[in-house]
Amino acid sequence: MIRKTLKATSFLLTDAIRQAVDGVIESIEAYVDPDDTSALAEIEVSRTTRHHRGGEIFRAEINFHSRRGNLRVESEKEDLYMALGALKDELLEALRSRKSKRIHFIRRSGLTLKNMLRGLPWRQRK
Repeated sequence: MIRKTLKATSFLLTDAIRQAVDGVIESIEAYVDPDDTSALAEIEVSRTTRHHRGGEIFRAEINFHSRRGNLRVESEKEDLYMALGALKDELLEALRSRKSKRIHFIRRSGLTLKNMLRGLPWRQRK
């Protein structure tokens, strides 16, 4: 279970925004160990300026802490929901990359150990 803190800056936080943020959190739970009680997602959604009518004025940021390390992802878009979608995509890519690096490291370590054992005298083939 991932704990979360949600902060809105420069506008009112609505239920629709909360549901969109919950969707982001649900999508990353598959990449977090269920036994990890230290998992924390600090999410901030904000409007960068008040005087612009167009352009990238909405910002979404997440600081994700777990026992495997920390990640920080930020996204700026024209629409808040687009910013949250881009944030989710970037965070999932970072989590997938981290997971695959860990798996590759474990496999390389096992291969190295296997090669070391092949060189021992009782494992030599005749």
